[in-house]
Amino acid sequence: MNEQSLAKAVIKLLSKSNSTLSVAESVTAGGLASALTEVAGASKVFLGGVIVYSDDLKISQLGVSKSDLKKYTAVSEEVAIAMAQSVRKKFKTDFAISTTGVAGPGAAYGQKVGTAWVGLASKKSAFAVALSLAGDRNSIRHAIINSALAALERILKP
Repeated sequence: MNEQSLAKAVIKLLSKSNSTLSVAESVTAGGLASALTEVAGASKVFLGGVIVYSDDLKISQLGVSKSDLKKYTAVSEEVAIAMAQSVRKKFKTDFAISTTGVAGPGAAYGQKVGTAWVGLASKKSAFAVALSLAGDRNSIRHAIINSALAALERILKP
């Protein structure tokens, strides 16, 4: 499925279950929120999000632990989960997605280009999905968005 189809499916499933969604984006820098809000009716279920591109904003806006950022780096399972849990609580939504990773052109945080994590949180649980992607900066960012939407769709399907 492409980004638009996945976003439509997610919005439809959230609507059917009367659930809400928020996002915390780093590597995708608003691309996930943009994909979601291109869908008519998204405002009924998508409440909003934050772009926390810098580590300082991950700390100040989401309360991500400075020690976790130092120990694990921003591109980690632990930080992706913390971001998703925090934005879900901050926006009081049923579900949340976070994105963090390295899209290039160069490596960062000791991680190679294409390394990314998608965090997902609900009232009951939180986890992160590791991604290892190839391509240019733009294709990597879109692959992360697609992966995030696909992961939430799988969770929401009855």
